[in-house]
Amino acid sequence: MEGLDLKQMATMVKVIAEEKDLPEETVLDVIETAIAAAWRRDNGDRDMNVRAELNTKTGEATVYVSREVIEDGLAYNPATEIPEGEAGGKKVGETVEEAFKVTSFGRVASMTAKQVVVQRLREAERDAVLAAFEDKVGTVVTGMIARVEPKLVRIDIGKASGIMPKSEQIEGEYYSVGSRIKVMIKEIERNDRGAQLILTRGSAEFVEYLFRQEVPEVENGTVEIRAIAREAGKRTKIAVMSTVPGVDPVGTFVGGRGVRVQAVMNEIGDREKIDVINWSDNASEYIREALSPAEISKVEIDGKKAKVYVNEDQQSIAIGRQGQNVRLASKLTGYDLDIELAEAPKKKKRANVEDSLLSALEDAEGENEVSADKAEAEAEAAETSEETK
Repeated sequence: MEGLDLKQMATMVKVIAEEKDLPEETVLDVIETAIAAAWRRDNGDRDMNVRAELNTKTGEATVYVSREVIEDGLAYNPATEIPEGEAGGKKVGETVEEAFKVTSFGRVASMTAKQVVVQRLREAERDAVLAAFEDKVGTVVTGMIARVEPKLVRIDIGKASGIMPKSEQIEGEYYSVGSRIKVMIKEIERNDRGAQLILTRGSAEFVEYLFRQEVPEVENGTVEIRAIAREAGKRTKIAVMSTVPGVDPVGTFVGGRGVRVQAVMNEIGDREKIDVINWSDNASEYIREALSPAEISKVEIDGKKAKVYVNEDQQSIAIGRQGQNVRLASKLTGYDLDIELAEAPKKKKRANVEDSLLSALEDAEGENEVSADKAEAEAEAAETSEETK
């Protein structure tokens, strides 16, 4: 067999499995895939559905070509289809499988097989390594930056390597090759090209993880993180609560002289502001807290929407730069927030000084006239009384 010794490959299955730390079934499947690819290269058509079986004891291989049974008289592709009349009793829609003993391969086919083995073993090895990270999804690890590309950063973490896409990076953060960096394992993404480790520094979960490391009271249940909203590199809002009366949750997370918040900021960068607020099961109160540092006049809630009224001097604070404060507050609370101007209290009209004086004089004049009339009437009454006597 030119260039490809099947008997040797059969005996090497166990050796390769031990060397690559892979199951023997995986290695055998890789070799059988390579045999099928080599056979198709020499004897068949690219469209053919071919599978191979290798007997590890005898070193013999058999290739199976499957074709779908279709109705007689139709145009068909002989590489993948077979008319019902030639299918040996098989019905339309069923599959006919033909077996071929593998005897030899040409030089090109042998090279194809070797390439497939190398490539598939590398993929299987990578998948096995990534599988070891399944239980580490959601944890933070330290890696080394291997390569910086326009749309992603490649980071080595132990035996595996992962990518940090642009969407998972902290805006404005600089990444240099060779430097060590903390990243969260966000997920293992699987597609046709294999598995890929997705890493993040820009997610809300990354900040949450950092706070959990800095605030031991979270572990013992004294305080809880109820919600978190983040725009990486700009601002994070985190809502916290206490389960023990008398414990200040915000103070617990901030730490004495702000040391706990500062420790988190040291990791994510000082450009990003962090607001730690009190969570409340009272929606109106929670919305007020979420919009801090703005002072709120009134909150009107309708379903999952809320109108928030503020005085004119608080409007820009509530909205924030480019709408950031209200946007994060909406994300944090789950309410669609609409910032409205509160009505200014009606000012009493100040009377004109001259009008006030004039009115006072008129009142005084009126009182004098009444007094004069009264005196005159009393005098007349006295005079009449004298005449009667």
